[in-house]
Amino acid sequence: MAVSDADIAFVKELFHGLGPLTHRKMMGGATFYCDGQVFAILSSKGEVYLKAKGAFAEALDAEGSHIFGMDGKTMGYWTLPDAALDDPDLARDWAQRALDALA
Repeated sequence: MAVSDADIAFVKELFHGLGPLTHRKMMGGATFYCDGQVFAILSSKGEVYLKAKGAFAEALDAEGSHIFGMDGKTMGYWTLPDAALDDPDLARDWAQRALDALA
């Protein structure tokens, strides 16, 4: 199943105000960029993930997030905490933390 334009619009709405957002569809999902920096993905199943490592990944894990995996391999993306899916301010805060951790 591929993500729809409505799915992409939902993610962009969650992260509205973060900065200039762009996306690229790939492998049934989408990759999201802020100012050209990859910081999030939307899986083909509709799950929103943030790029994370180190302390930021640990913070997401503590919130109950799970790591993205494909073909038995995990990648450095963790699900956006459930509470943030209904709260754009919280989602934007988590996304900003992802970007800050990448700097």
